[in-house]
Amino acid sequence: MNKTRCNWCGTDPLYMEYHDSEWGVPVYDDAKLFEFLILETFQAGLSWITILRKRENFRVAFDNFNYKKIAKYNETKFEELIQNAGIIRNKLKIKATISNAVAFIEVQKEFGSFSNYIWNFTNGKPIKNNPKTLKEVPATTELSDIISKDLKKRGFKFVGSTVIYAHMQATGMVNDHIIDCFRYNEV
Repeated sequence: MNKTRCNWCGTDPLYMEYHDSEWGVPVYDDAKLFEFLILETFQAGLSWITILRKRENFRVAFDNFNYKKIAKYNETKFEELIQNAGIIRNKLKIKATISNAVAFIEVQKEFGSFSNYIWNFTNGKPIKNNPKTLKEVPATTELSDIISKDLKKRGFKFVGSTVIYAHMQATGMVNDHIIDCFRYNEV
Protein backbone atom coordinates (compact mmCIF):
# COMPACT_ATOMS: atom_id res chain seq x y z
CA MET A 1 0.00 0.00 0.00
CA ASN A 2 1.37 3.39 -0.99
CA LYS A 3 1.51 5.99 1.73
CA THR A 4 0.96 9.66 1.01
CA ARG A 5 4.00 11.57 2.24
CA CYS A 6 5.13 15.16 2.22
CA ASN A 7 6.46 15.51 -1.31
CA TRP A 8 9.82 16.98 -0.26
CA CYS A 9 11.13 13.50 0.53
CA GLY A 10 10.48 12.20 -2.99
CA THR A 11 11.29 8.54 -3.56
CA ASP A 12 14.78 8.34 -2.07
CA PRO A 13 14.64 5.51 0.51
CA LEU A 14 16.89 7.40 2.96
CA TYR A 15 14.72 10.51 2.73
CA MET A 16 11.53 8.47 3.08
CA GLU A 17 12.87 6.64 6.16
CA TYR A 18 13.90 9.95 7.76
CA HIS A 19 10.49 11.47 6.96
CA ASP A 20 8.59 8.43 8.24
CA SER A 21 10.48 7.86 11.48
CA GLU A 22 12.14 11.10 12.61
CA TRP A 23 11.02 14.35 10.98
CA GLY A 24 8.52 16.14 13.15
CA VAL A 25 8.70 13.69 16.05
CA PRO A 26 9.09 15.66 19.30
CA VAL A 27 12.62 15.34 20.72
CA TYR A 28 13.22 16.16 24.38
CA ASP A 29 16.58 14.42 24.75
CA ASP A 30 19.52 16.84 24.93
CA ALA A 31 21.93 14.53 23.07
CA LYS A 32 19.49 14.16 20.16
CA LEU A 33 18.71 17.89 20.15
CA PHE A 34 22.44 18.58 19.88
CA GLU A 35 22.84 16.06 17.06
CA PHE A 36 20.14 17.83 15.06
CA LEU A 37 21.71 21.20 15.83
CA ILE A 38 25.02 19.98 14.38
CA LEU A 39 23.36 18.48 11.33
CA GLU A 40 21.25 21.57 10.68
CA THR A 41 24.36 23.76 11.04
CA PHE A 42 26.20 21.76 8.40
CA GLN A 43 23.13 21.68 6.18
CA ALA A 44 23.06 25.47 5.80
CA GLY A 45 23.47 26.14 2.09
CA LEU A 46 23.27 22.45 1.16
CA SER A 47 20.51 19.91 0.62
CA TRP A 48 19.30 17.86 3.56
CA ILE A 49 19.82 14.61 1.64
CA THR A 50 23.55 15.43 1.46
CA ILE A 51 23.62 15.61 5.25
CA LEU A 52 21.57 12.45 5.69
CA ARG A 53 23.97 10.54 3.44
CA LYS A 54 26.90 11.73 5.58
CA ARG A 55 25.13 11.42 8.92
CA GLU A 56 26.98 8.31 10.09
CA ASN A 57 30.30 9.89 9.05
CA PHE A 58 29.40 12.92 11.17
CA ARG A 59 28.48 10.59 14.04
CA VAL A 60 31.92 8.94 13.95
CA ALA A 61 33.86 12.16 13.33
CA PHE A 62 32.11 14.02 16.16
CA ASP A 63 32.30 11.29 18.82
CA ASN A 64 28.67 10.21 18.51
CA PHE A 65 27.62 13.88 18.79
CA ASN A 66 28.85 13.97 22.39
CA TYR A 67 28.74 17.70 23.15
CA LYS A 68 30.84 17.28 26.31
CA LYS A 69 33.70 15.80 24.24
CA ILE A 70 33.20 18.24 21.37
CA ALA A 71 33.43 21.22 23.76
CA LYS A 72 36.97 20.06 24.61
CA TYR A 73 38.22 19.63 21.03
CA ASN A 74 41.67 21.11 20.47
CA GLU A 75 43.53 22.27 17.37
CA THR A 76 44.70 18.71 16.59
CA LYS A 77 41.11 17.43 16.53
CA PHE A 78 40.03 20.45 14.48
CA GLU A 79 42.73 19.67 11.87
CA GLU A 80 41.64 16.02 11.85
CA LEU A 81 38.08 17.11 11.09
CA ILE A 82 39.21 19.45 8.31
CA GLN A 83 40.92 16.48 6.64
CA ASN A 84 37.91 14.17 7.01
CA ALA A 85 36.42 13.68 3.54
CA GLY A 86 33.41 11.91 5.04
CA ILE A 87 31.94 15.12 6.44
CA ILE A 88 31.42 18.66 5.16
CA ARG A 89 34.86 20.20 5.62
CA ASN A 90 33.80 23.78 6.24
CA LYS A 91 36.19 25.38 8.75
CA LEU A 92 33.65 27.88 10.04
CA LYS A 93 30.98 25.22 10.57
CA ILE A 94 33.45 22.93 12.35
CA LYS A 95 34.55 25.78 14.62
CA ALA A 96 30.89 26.66 15.20
CA THR A 97 30.15 23.08 16.22
CA ILE A 98 32.88 23.24 18.85
CA SER A 99 31.82 26.63 20.20
CA ASN A 100 28.15 25.59 20.05
CA ALA A 101 28.97 22.59 22.26
CA VAL A 102 30.40 25.00 24.84
CA ALA A 103 27.34 27.28 24.59
CA PHE A 104 25.03 24.22 24.77
CA ILE A 105 26.58 23.22 28.10
CA GLU A 106 26.14 26.76 29.41
CA VAL A 107 22.44 26.66 28.50
CA GLN A 108 22.14 23.33 30.33
CA LYS A 109 23.68 24.88 33.42
CA GLU A 110 21.22 27.78 33.32
CA PHE A 111 18.02 25.86 32.48
CA GLY A 112 18.75 22.35 33.76
CA SER A 113 18.72 21.02 30.22
CA PHE A 114 18.81 22.34 26.68
CA SER A 115 15.42 20.72 26.20
CA ASN A 116 13.93 22.87 28.99
CA TYR A 117 15.37 25.95 27.30
CA ILE A 118 14.33 25.28 23.71
CA TRP A 119 10.89 23.80 24.44
CA ASN A 120 10.05 26.75 26.67
CA PHE A 121 9.59 28.76 23.47
CA THR A 122 6.55 26.57 22.61
CA ASN A 123 5.37 26.00 26.18
CA GLY A 124 6.65 22.43 25.95
CA LYS A 125 4.26 21.39 23.19
CA PRO A 126 4.59 21.08 19.43
CA ILE A 127 3.02 23.74 17.24
CA LYS A 128 0.78 21.95 14.78
CA ASN A 129 0.56 23.76 11.49
CA ASN A 130 -1.95 22.66 8.91
CA PRO A 131 -0.24 23.06 5.55
CA LYS A 132 -2.20 21.77 2.58
CA THR A 133 0.85 22.01 0.31
CA LEU A 134 4.60 22.38 0.65
CA LYS A 135 4.26 25.98 -0.55
CA GLU A 136 2.45 26.80 2.69
CA VAL A 137 5.39 25.67 4.82
CA PRO A 138 7.55 28.67 5.75
CA ALA A 139 11.36 28.76 5.84
CA THR A 140 11.28 31.01 8.91
CA THR A 141 8.72 32.30 11.38
CA GLU A 142 8.57 35.05 13.96
CA LEU A 143 9.32 32.39 16.59
CA SER A 144 12.38 31.05 14.74
CA ASP A 145 13.60 34.66 14.50
CA ILE A 146 13.25 35.04 18.28
CA ILE A 147 14.98 31.73 19.07
CA SER A 148 17.77 32.49 16.59
CA LYS A 149 18.45 35.87 18.19
CA ASP A 150 18.44 34.38 21.67
CA LEU A 151 20.83 31.57 20.69
CA LYS A 152 23.20 34.07 19.05
CA LYS A 153 23.10 36.19 22.20
CA ARG A 154 24.18 33.06 24.08
CA GLY A 155 27.17 32.55 21.78
CA PHE A 156 25.81 30.06 19.25
CA LYS A 157 26.97 30.32 15.62
CA PHE A 158 25.30 29.28 12.33
CA VAL A 159 21.90 29.47 13.98
CA GLY A 160 20.10 31.83 11.64
CA SER A 161 16.32 31.79 11.54
CA THR A 162 16.19 29.32 8.60
CA VAL A 163 18.51 26.86 10.38
CA ILE A 164 16.47 27.19 13.58
CA TYR A 165 13.15 26.67 11.81
CA ALA A 166 14.55 23.54 10.16
CA HIS A 167 15.72 22.41 13.62
CA MET A 168 12.25 23.06 15.00
CA GLN A 169 10.74 20.93 12.22
CA ALA A 170 13.27 18.12 12.62
CA THR A 171 12.82 17.95 16.40
CA GLY A 172 9.04 18.19 16.35
CA MET A 173 8.72 21.64 17.87
CA VAL A 174 6.54 22.30 14.83
CA ASN A 175 4.55 19.77 12.83
CA ASP A 176 4.75 20.81 9.19
CA HIS A 177 3.61 17.53 7.69
CA ILE A 178 1.07 18.38 5.00
CA ILE A 179 -2.47 17.43 6.01
CA ASP A 180 -2.64 14.61 3.42
CA CYS A 181 0.58 13.03 4.75
CA PHE A 182 0.11 9.81 6.71
CA ARG A 183 2.36 11.27 9.46
CA TYR A 184 0.26 14.42 9.91
CA ASN A 185 -1.84 12.96 12.74
CA GLU A 186 0.79 10.53 14.02
CA VAL A 187 3.23 13.06 15.47
